[in-house]
This record gives sequence, structure tokens and C-alpha cells, in this order.
Amino acid sequence: MRFSLPLSILCSALAVAACEKKVAGPDHDQSGGVQGDPAPGNDPPPPAPGADDTILIGEVGSLTGSEASFGISTRNGIELAVNEANLAGGVKGKKLAVRVYDDQGKPEEAANAVTRLISQDKVKVILGEVASSNSLAMAPKAQAAQVPMITPSSTNPKVTEVGDYIFRVCFIDPFQGFVMAKFARENLKLNNVAILKDNKSDYSLGLSEVFNAKFAEMGGKIVSTEAYSKGDTDFRAQLTTIKGSKPEAIYVPGYYTDVGLIARQARELGIKAPLLGGDGWESEKLFELGGSALDGSYFSNHYSADDPNPKVQKFIADYEKAYGARPDSLAALGYDAAKVAIDAMQKATDLSGPAIKEVLAKTTGFEGVAGKITLDAQRNPVKPAIVLQIADGKFKYLTTVNP
Repeated sequence: MRFSLPLSILCSALAVAACEKKVAGPDHDQSGGVQGDPAPGNDPPPPAPGADDTILIGEVGSLTGSEASFGISTRNGIELAVNEANLAGGVKGKKLAVRVYDDQGKPEEAANAVTRLISQDKVKVILGEVASSNSLAMAPKAQAAQVPMITPSSTNPKVTEVGDYIFRVCFIDPFQGFVMAKFARENLKLNNVAILKDNKSDYSLGLSEVFNAKFAEMGGKIVSTEAYSKGDTDFRAQLTTIKGSKPEAIYVPGYYTDVGLIARQARELGIKAPLLGGDGWESEKLFELGGSALDGSYFSNHYSADDPNPKVQKFIADYEKAYGARPDSLAALGYDAAKVAIDAMQKATDLSGPAIKEVLAKTTGFEGVAGKITLDAQRNPVKPAIVLQIADGKFKYLTTVNP
């Protein structure tokens, strides 16, 4: 995917040799962002001159690698929120800037990145990651350093269980798994469903476990459970086994990179049953990979661009103007995470970790573009989910399922 990066965000890619690179950016920065172009192998530059007047936020995301679409959308949403805040005067009279590190979709790189954000960059808040496995690698370090961390879209319950400095703005897997189990039983009237899960993904394992339990509780039957590993490209053996169990649908709680290929191979094997999934499906890349094989499939998600709410429509218009593309739910959640962080810093008595954490924990009725956010005692939002259907290369809103 082609993208540009205004210098309100500096992205450093953590490669094996710890070399860094800036993704892109114009020569002029109007938002008070961090500037500088570090040479390979050197530490990134300190904040721009006048850093005492700059509040630095950290972000970790997958800007390269198999889930790059997720990281880029999230980064764009965060950048849009920060630019809006700076145009409105910043926080406590100071401009905001974001230091971004690319973890390449790897938990070990995510852990390295968050360590640098805390010890070297001295950020006030950390935003990220999208993938639960990466957030779980980051969270213990943020908790130990008492730096608040907000994940936009990691849905595994274990993430916020790490400690009281870890927050999220998305619903969690137990709810998302329940949503699709309920939809399968009550809306689609399905009795027999198979599961194809990624056994190396905390996200996929969490969703499949909840779906399995809830579907059975509602009177359904799981007729086959098969697994693959991230990076696999041939799923025919698992799909052949699943075909033999004659399921009415296949629950595939994976990421779009896998789901597109699975859909194609399922149709090649003569499997006509629809696929069901979770929010990891959402990406325009999904259609490139799966094409018409995805038609008639369903997945749970956080927001729909069809929502007529003026706040949502303004976000969509602003995003399209800035990036030339329609925002997905990852962009919406990145935007909401940044907005929640900015609001907490503005309200906090000071910019220390404990002060910001205290305000974040009291978040109630915050109007996000991906739903109203009220955090519970475990720092998870109580909010609805939606179900989308795939038809003719598009996502079609079907229904909303409340907690």
C-alpha cells in the first residue's frame, strides 16, 4: 500500500540489526511534530528544538510485514487525532508529537520498541498494538514503568489483565465470539459449524475458544476443529477434513492475510458453506486475496462507514481528505485511542503516568467514532459490535449486537 507520512509522526523501523528509517514525510511540519532523519544504526533524534513545549506520545505498530494494512490504518487514525488536537491548541498549551516504531508484526520487536519509547524517548502515553500477541509483549514493560498504554484494537482479554496501566478502546474476544455465535444461531439458523484457527495467534485462539463455548451453549454443534500456523499458505488438508464433516459454515477467526487464501481454497475444494469471522478480516487487501470467494461470508466488527452519525461522517470526510482512502475500523479505533489519551492528558493534574492513568480509568460516555466508550473495572470498554456481510467486493452492514 502506498502512503505518505507527515512529520507529526516519525516512524522508525526496528529491524534485526536495530536499524531505523523514516517511512516518509514532507520537509515542512505544521503540527509541532518530531522531526529528523536518523542515519542507519544511530539512535533517533531527540524531539525538535523547544522540546519542553512538546508532549511526546509513543506508538508501536506493524507498518511492514503481513499485517501492514492494520498498522498503516491505525497510524493514520492516530495522526489525524493528533493533528486535530494541535490545531485546537494542543494539551496544556503544548504541542503533541508521536514517535512511531515499526515492529514488523513481531512480538519481540514490539517489546524492543516499547522499551525504547519508555527509556529513551520518555513518552507520556503509549498507543498500540493492533495484534494481541504484540500488545501482550508490550504491556508488562509499560506496566512496570507506570506509563499508560492504550491498545486501539487488541481484543484478547489477557492484554488489560497485565495491570492497571493497560487500557483498550475496543471490545474484547469473549464479547466478539459471543456476537458471532449468536448471529450464527439466531440470524443464520445454523446447527453445525466447523472452526479453522491459527494456533500461533492469541487473537485467533481466544475467539475460537469463546465461539466454540457460546455456540454449544446456544444448542449448536462444532463438527470439526482444525488449525494452521501464521505464515502458512496451503490450507487444503485442513479444509478437506472440514469438508468431510459437512458444516453449514466455517468460523475462521484469523487475519485477512490468511482468510482471503482460505476462502479461495475452500471454494476450489467445492466447499460452499459461508465463512464467519472477526474484526481481523477488515482490510481492502482481503478482496485482493479472496475475491468473489468471500461473497456471502460474515464477520463481527467495531464500526461501519454507513453509520449516519455526524461525528462518524465528519471523521470519514477528514480521513479521506488527508489520506485519499476510506477509513476502516482500525483507523477509527486508532483515532479513538488517541482522542481518549489526549482527553486524559488534558484533564490530568499533571503529565505523570499515575495522574494520566487515574483519569483514563474514569473514562465514561466518551463519544468515539467507533462507539461510545465507558471503561469497566478491567479497563475494557462496554460497547456494541456490528455484523457485516461481504457481497460484491464490499462490506454491507447487517445488524448491531449490544452487550
